[in-house]
Amino acid sequence: MVRVRVGALLAADGGVCLIRRERPDGVQYSLPGGLVEAGEDAFTALHRELREELGLNAATAPEAPALRWVQDQATTRPGRDGVFRRRHLVFLLHLPPSAREGLATVELDATDRAAVVWCDPLRAAGLHLYPAVGSVLAPGAAARTRPVLLPPMTDTTYRWR
Repeated sequence: MVRVRVGALLAADGGVCLIRRERPDGVQYSLPGGLVEAGEDAFTALHRELREELGLNAATAPEAPALRWVQDQATTRPGRDGVFRRRHLVFLLHLPPSAREGLATVELDATDRAAVVWCDPLRAAGLHLYPAVGSVLAPGAAARTRPVLLPPMTDTTYRWR
């Protein structure tokens, strides 16, 4: 069974929100999000994850999160046997500039207290992102109105850190 992970590309005041993780082989940046639990739909899981990780009540945003990108993952992962599989559903959520001030500066539900950072989308496109969504951070890419299937994450296209 392939587990589904929801994530959010949060955009506000010209920046995007990422979680900066220190890994043994370098820094990895993740979109806020997590796994869909049994009995949850993706939208409910996204709202729960944003609340748990950032203290964000997405229901108060001017617009609802919108599914924009889907990406499949089949990679090997250090310390695990076999192939690690995920289906990533990435939502776009525009926030007002003032929302940045109220969000957590560290991931609230992680023991490593990973930093929550904001950066310019073009800079973010060049970072080691999980999932690998750098290609959608180019100007105009976020304006697409229907979900787009991104190239899959494989051992050829992505390396765990």
